[in-house]
Amino acid sequence: MSTAKLLPLLEPEAVAPCCPPLTERPLTADEAERSAVMFKALGDPVRLRLFSLVASHEGGEACVCDISDVGVSQPTVSHHLKKLKDAGLLSSERRGTWVFYRVEPVVLAAMGALLTRAGGA
Repeated sequence: MSTAKLLPLLEPEAVAPCCPPLTERPLTADEAERSAVMFKALGDPVRLRLFSLVASHEGGEACVCDISDVGVSQPTVSHHLKKLKDAGLLSSERRGTWVFYRVEPVVLAAMGALLTRAGGA
């Protein structure tokens, strides 16, 4: 007889971009703060490349073993992936010894909406 108790997993709080198109109206201070976190995370060339590798990977997710060849050491890749995850741009799931990363579709949609013209013109 086991007395083990299963505990629920907590998802990290994501900071997803949530703003209207920049041409629609000025951003509020809160919207600007959340968007700045996203842009700051993507402002590093290695992070932008890792984000692109995950976003474009077949099936919409990538194992860290498939995206680690970006010209920096593995610990540096892990650091950059953590920054992207902390910014709410990536989510991850551990499967055995590997971690798989994915870009949530809502993040890509929100990023696109922020940088498009209001009214789709």
